[in-house]
Amino acid sequence: GMAAPAALQRSVVSPAGRHTASLIFLHGSGDTGQGARAWIKQILNQDMAFQHIKVIYPTAPARPYTPMKGAFSNVWFDRYKICNDVPEHIESIDSMCQGLTDLINDEVKNGIAKSRILIGGFSMGGGMAMHLAYRFHQDLAGVFALSSFLNKDSAVYQALKRNESALPELFQCHGTADELVLYSWGEETNKMLKSLGVSTSLHTFPNLNHELNRTEIEKLKSWIVKKLPVEVPKAN
Repeated sequence: GMAAPAALQRSVVSPAGRHTASLIFLHGSGDTGQGARAWIKQILNQDMAFQHIKVIYPTAPARPYTPMKGAFSNVWFDRYKICNDVPEHIESIDSMCQGLTDLINDEVKNGIAKSRILIGGFSMGGGMAMHLAYRFHQDLAGVFALSSFLNKDSAVYQALKRNESALPELFQCHGTADELVLYSWGEETNKMLKSLGVSTSLHTFPNLNHELNRTEIEKLKSWIVKKLPVEVPKAN
């Protein structure tokens, strides 16, 4: 069989209080966990931090990336082209799903139920999160995708066509001025997932290019706390 993937490097923001939930944020192509964390910190003027939620920013391993003519880049998977009507590079997507499953399992071993884990990310990170949750971990608390998309014949859609169980809610954000990942690709992804039984929201940001902004992160934070509320200790 395949060798076990090496553990992913990660940057972690610890909760201020008791750790009862976890959030995994996947960076965009060519970035790192530390880079994504620093970008959000710069926008908010502080870390995205919570009383009870541990925030994990893993780093994708470097691999040859076809859109960069095969140069090595920190990407979650390969793409034949940055476009929504080409086939997915399913081998690289599936091998990365294995590495990220190990990360989820580490949290479960720390006593965090899967219903208390959220996963999402920016751009390619959001695409990766949708594959991971909707194909392999349908019992997660939710998924978020910021400036992301799925290819037209995505394996995610194929998996959901056969699905019967309840699915994690999707929180999507996209700028209308995005020149790398077109708004229409994000919108189409949202409509497809909704038609396949996913509860979705799509927050539109006029004039926003392929980037994050403060309003978006504040909206995301509110949604995170709604999906992962503080647990009230049960009386014995």
